[in-house]
Amino acid sequence: MPVYEYKCDSCGKSFELFQKISDPEARKCIFCKGRVRKQISMTTFHLKGGGWYVTDYGGKKAPAVETEKGSSDKCASCSSAETGTSCNATPANNDD
Repeated sequence: MPVYEYKCDSCGKSFELFQKISDPEARKCIFCKGRVRKQISMTTFHLKGGGWYVTDYGGKKAPAVETEKGSSDKCASCSSAETGTSCNATPANNDD
């Protein structure tokens, strides 16, 4: 059963109630019978187990693509070596 937090407009006190989702909201303070408002609070909801973004996909990077023997490691645009430079162009392909 969810825990709902309420705060009184009259006395300023906060309190919690265990209520079903289908139960109506509290309207009166349990201390002074003043008008209350439902508060939004932090949740303790946590996804456990496998198959979630956090456990299986978050922070993983795509595997590096290996070059075949005979292919060029030079940049097609500037002809510099691909590794160790800041060039982001597509590497040359020697499949011709």
